[in-house]
Amino acid sequence: MKIYKESLDTMLGIVRNYTQQTTDMEIERRVYDIIDDIRTNGDAALKVYSEKFDGVSIEDFKVPQEEIDAAYESLSDDLKAALLKAKANITEFHSREIEQGFVDMDTPGIIRGQKVIPLARVGLYVPGGTAAYPSTIIMTALPAKIAGVKEIVMVTPPQKDGINPAVLGAAKLAGVDAVYQVGGAQGVAALAYGTESIPKVDKIVGPGNIYVATAKRQVFGQVDIDMIAGPSEIGIIADNSANPVHLAADLLSQVEHDPRARAIMVTTSESLANVVSDEVERQLKLLPRESIARPAIENNSYIAVMDSVEDMFTVMNEVAPEHLEIQLPDPMGYMSLVQNAGSVFLGAYASEPLGDYVGGTNHVLPTSGTARFSSPLGVYDFVKRTSFTQFTKERLEEVATHITTLARTEGLEAHARAIEVRFEK
Repeated sequence: MKIYKESLDTMLGIVRNYTQQTTDMEIERRVYDIIDDIRTNGDAALKVYSEKFDGVSIEDFKVPQEEIDAAYESLSDDLKAALLKAKANITEFHSREIEQGFVDMDTPGIIRGQKVIPLARVGLYVPGGTAAYPSTIIMTALPAKIAGVKEIVMVTPPQKDGINPAVLGAAKLAGVDAVYQVGGAQGVAALAYGTESIPKVDKIVGPGNIYVATAKRQVFGQVDIDMIAGPSEIGIIADNSANPVHLAADLLSQVEHDPRARAIMVTTSESLANVVSDEVERQLKLLPRESIARPAIENNSYIAVMDSVEDMFTVMNEVAPEHLEIQLPDPMGYMSLVQNAGSVFLGAYASEPLGDYVGGTNHVLPTSGTARFSSPLGVYDFVKRTSFTQFTKERLEEVATHITTLARTEGLEAHARAIEVRFEK
C-alpha cells in the first residue's frame, strides 16, 4: 500500500483528490435511454434487456412463491441459523429507531402536531452477478417492516441457473412480499414507473453497480431513494497497540467487493504503517478474489502517517468513510472526535464484517465522502412526516397582523386577504 507522511494540510488535499468523483456522461445517456424505453414499453423492454445484458430469456418476471418457499427449505442448517441470528440482532437494534408523532396542545385554542406515516410500497434492489447478497435483503427489508411499510417488493438480476437459493431464502425470512427477476438500470426503472408485471413503488433502496446508481439518481423525484452508493470503503485509525495482521485483514475485507473500493489507514506509527503494508501484500496474494482486490489496493488505497491523534481524526473526518474502525486503547473515548463516518467499529474485536452481517447495525451506508451529510439506512427512511395545525378564531386574530405583514412584504396580496377576509364585518 502507498504510505504518505505529509503535513496535515497536504494530507487533507490528498484525501480530497482521492474522494473526487466524476460523472460518466456516456453511462448517463445509456441509462436515460433504458429508463425511457421501460417507461414506454414496459415488460416488452424488460425482456429485451434481460436477454441483452443477462443472457436470460424471461417469460414471467415474478418468482413463484412455491419456489421461494422451497429455496428457504433447501438452505443448510448453518446458513438458516446465521440468517436467523442476523434477523434477531437487526430487528432488536432497528426497533429502537421507531419514531412517534406528537400533538402540541399546550396553548389553549391551538393544536399542532406531526403524524408519522409508513410508506405504502418499497422496492429493494439486490445485486446479482459475481456474488449473492442475502445480507443485503435482511438489511433493507427488516427496517421497512419495522417501520410498517405495507408492501415490500424486490428485484434482482436473473441468472442462467436460477436465482441463488440463499437470496430467495433470505427474502422469505425477511418478509418480502414479491420477488422479480430483473436487474440493472431497467430494474430500477421498472420499480420507479411500474410495468405490466412490476408495481410502481414509493422508494427504492439497496446497492448496485454504476448503472444502478446512475438509474437511481435519474429516477429520484419520481420516487425516493436511499442514497447513491459508491464502491465500498473502510477507514482504520490505529496505533502500535493494534495487531497488524488484523489490520491488514480488515483493510482487505472491503476491497474484495470492487476494483474501485478503497481501504485507508491512518496512524501515528511509521513502523506500524510499514508492517501493515507488507502484511496486506502477503494476505492479498492468498485471496480468491485477488484480481478484484489488487486494483483497489494499488490504485485507491493508502496509509497516512500523522503526528498526533487529533490529526488522525481530522484526516479521517475528511475521508468520511463508509466504515470506520478505531483500533486504539479505550476506543469509546474517541467517539467525540468522530464527525463523519457511516458506521463506527470500536476496538480489536469489532471487525468490520461484524457490521456487514450480525452486529445489528445496518450495512447500507453512505460512501464516497457522503457521510458528511448522510446516515445509515434505518427505520426512519421508510416513513414520511405530515404536520397539522388547528387555530381557533381568537388565536388566529392574535397573529393576523403578523401574517399579513409578512405576506405583503413578500408581495403576496392574496395570502394577506385570505387571513383578513375571516375578520370582515
